[in-house]
Amino acid sequence: MAKICVIDDKDLVRDSLSLTLEREDHVVTALADPVAALEQIRGGAFDLIITDLKMPRLDGLALLRDARAGGCEAPVIVMTAFGTISTAVEAMKLGAFDFIQKPFEADALVLQVERALQHDQLRRENEALRTSLADLRDDRPMIGDGEAIRQARAQIEQIARSDATVLIAGESGTGKELAAWAVHQASKRGERPMLCVNCAALSPNLLESELFGHERGAYTGADRARKGRFELADGGTLLLDEISEMALPLQAKLLRVLQEGEFERVGSSQTRRADVRIIATTNRDLSDWVTRNRFRADLYYRLNVLPLSLPPLRARPGDIPELVTHFLRRISEREGRSPLAVEPEALRLMCAYSWPGNIRELENICQRASALVTDSVLRGATIEPWLARAATAPAELFANLRPGRLLEDAERQLIERTLAQCNGHRERTARTLGMGVRTLGMKIKKWRDEGAFQELTLADRGGNSVTCGA
Repeated sequence: MAKICVIDDKDLVRDSLSLTLEREDHVVTALADPVAALEQIRGGAFDLIITDLKMPRLDGLALLRDARAGGCEAPVIVMTAFGTISTAVEAMKLGAFDFIQKPFEADALVLQVERALQHDQLRRENEALRTSLADLRDDRPMIGDGEAIRQARAQIEQIARSDATVLIAGESGTGKELAAWAVHQASKRGERPMLCVNCAALSPNLLESELFGHERGAYTGADRARKGRFELADGGTLLLDEISEMALPLQAKLLRVLQEGEFERVGSSQTRRADVRIIATTNRDLSDWVTRNRFRADLYYRLNVLPLSLPPLRARPGDIPELVTHFLRRISEREGRSPLAVEPEALRLMCAYSWPGNIRELENICQRASALVTDSVLRGATIEPWLARAATAPAELFANLRPGRLLEDAERQLIERTLAQCNGHRERTARTLGMGVRTLGMKIKKWRDEGAFQELTLADRGGNSVTCGA
C-alpha cells in the first residue's frame, strides 16, 4: 500500500485513476489544483506522484521542477495527451520516473506504478545501506602494529583469496565488522556490494523476510513484493552480524542456502538462486552453544570454514597509544579544532586498564575527554576516575548473585542491577556487560513480555520520573 497523489484538472480523469489505484490497495489523494498540490508534495506526504502535463496555473513540468527543488524525492509519472519525444526527454531530465501518453489502459498504468514504487524502494534501501556501511570504509582502518593485530591482518589477506564462508569471533567492540569489510574489500567480490544484517535486531519472522524477501500479501503489512538481502547482495558479500542470536528454525533455512545456493521468498514457492559469500560474526563461543543445543552443529561447521579470531584490546596494549592518537585526531577533525595532547601518565593508565568494552570503550573515553577537557591536555588525573568506576562495576554487580540460580535468572538480575547503576542508559549498560545494545534490548523486551523484568524508576537530569530499561 502506497500513498499516491494524482494531479489533473479534469474530474473524470481523477476519479478514474483513483478508482483504479484504490483497487490495488493504494491510498490516493486526487487534486485538481497543481499549486495547492505542490505544497503537500513538498511536505513529503506521498510515495508516488502522477501528474498531468497541461494544467492551468502550473503545468506538469513546472510542478516537477519545483517539487524537486523543494526536496521531494518521490518518483513522478507524467501523463499527457500531447506526448512528443522532446517533451518526454525534458520530463526525464527533470527527474520524472516515466512518461505515459493518454489514452492508456488501466493495466498499463498499474504496471508503471508498481515499477516506480519498486524502483524507489530499492533506491531508499541502497541509500540506507550506504549510510550503515559508511563507517566501515577506508576512514576506519585497522589501527595498530602489535603482533596480535599483524597476525589478524595476515589472516585477513589469506581469507580474502578464498570464496568460502568466514566466521569472525571476538568480544564485543573488537572490530569484527571492520574485519569483515576488510575481507570483502580484498576479495574478488570487492567491487560488488557488501550488505549487513544484524541477526539480534529483528524478530525471527522479520529476519527471514529481511534475508530472503517476501511476496505481496505474505503477511500483514506486506503490501508489495520485496527483495531480500540475498538477492540484493548477489555477486557480493552478506555479513550476518551476531549470528548466534538467529532462531533455530531460521538456521535450518540459512543452512540450505549455504549448501545449495537456493531459497524462496516468504509467501512464494518459486525457488531463487543467489551467488553470495557469507561472513558471520559472533561474540559467543559457538561450539559451546552447539553443545547446549542453542546452535545447529551442521550450520556451525558450514560457517566455520575460515575462522578468524580477533584479539581483545587488553591483549594488545602496545596499540593503545596509536589508537588514542587516531581517535582524538578524528574527533578533532570532525569538530573543527586541534586534537588533545595526551599526558604520559594518562597513556600509562589506559595501557594498564583491561578494557572490557574493547576498542568501542576506548573510543568512548576519547570522545568524553574531547568534550570535557578544557586545557587541551588529557591528564592521568582526569582519566583515572573514569577507568576506576568502570573497572569496579562488574565485581560489585556479581557480589550479590547466589549459587544455584537458573542461568537466565542470574543474567536477568545482573542486567537489572547494571541498568540501575547506569541510570537506565542501555548503551552504557551493554558496554559494561560486554554485549551488544540490540541484544540487550531484545532480552529486556522478552523478559518484560513474560512479566519477569524488574522495572526500576529513576530520576532523569530534570528530576522527572523515568523507567529503567524503557
